[in-house]
Amino acid sequence: MKVKVLGSAAGGAFPQWNCACTNCRAVRAGTFAGKPRTQAQVAITEDSRSWFLFGASPDLRAQIEATPELHPREGLRQSPIAGVVLANADVDQVLGLLLLRELQPLRIHASASVRRILREDNSMFGMLQRIPHQTAWTDVEIGRQFPLTNAQSEASGLHCQAWSLSTHYPAYVTAERQSQLAPGEASLGFVIEGSSNARLAYMPAVPELDDTLLQQLDSCDVLLFDGTFWSDDELIRVQGSGQTARQMGHIPVENSLTMLAGVRRPRKIFVHINNTNPMLDEASPQYRQVRGAGWEVAEDGWQFDL
Repeated sequence: MKVKVLGSAAGGAFPQWNCACTNCRAVRAGTFAGKPRTQAQVAITEDSRSWFLFGASPDLRAQIEATPELHPREGLRQSPIAGVVLANADVDQVLGLLLLRELQPLRIHASASVRRILREDNSMFGMLQRIPHQTAWTDVEIGRQFPLTNAQSEASGLHCQAWSLSTHYPAYVTAERQSQLAPGEASLGFVIEGSSNARLAYMPAVPELDDTLLQQLDSCDVLLFDGTFWSDDELIRVQGSGQTARQMGHIPVENSLTMLAGVRRPRKIFVHINNTNPMLDEASPQYRQVRGAGWEVAEDGWQFDL
């Protein structure tokens, strides 16, 4: 199984277009001890021919162009992208689907609730169904392993299991609609397994951890974990108002370092990092603390084989 980190930042990317925080100012000025990042996006393959996207970020077109493995290979119209796996219905998780509307057959794996939000409540996503068989949808069942397949139902050699992480749907989903949806399908994390039995956990938005999930993570070879905010009050301190990290569905990094200290088997990597997070600065004490704890901070373009 080959994994490529196409984007490693949280929503808004880094620097964020309307942000003048210390990090964003410094990276624009060229004085920052760190790197710009696009919005979180991961691509995975078993055979180096058919790729599956986890999420569909707003930066997806640029990420594809920056990744030769995702370029067309033969014929006038073709793509090695076989499918997409959606964790939730957040805008920065699904907006990139509209960039894949050029009649390329795709399979989208998502919970039934997320499928209903996109297909029944938002007419814009009808662009993915302009012709028969343009997009095939597969409903993901929590806790049950499922194969990743393309639009023609051909197996990829990859299998995936979904974990329910949150009951909170995006703010644009009306209260009436939310009452009709399964709470446990609001936001998912995934454990992906290849033919060699290597396991990758992709958990970019984690509001809490329990012993069952910790045991599952410790069975993996690589863990891509929620690195959105360093501290619970990060946004409030930076901008003077707003929600805490936990209110937004994210365990702060300074807490997850302790909570995940007993998870020793996997290579541990933080992903989905907000532009305000001080660990983006490789000269900061926060970055040194992360590295000293055995963690890495994901960068765009990273690749590893499992």
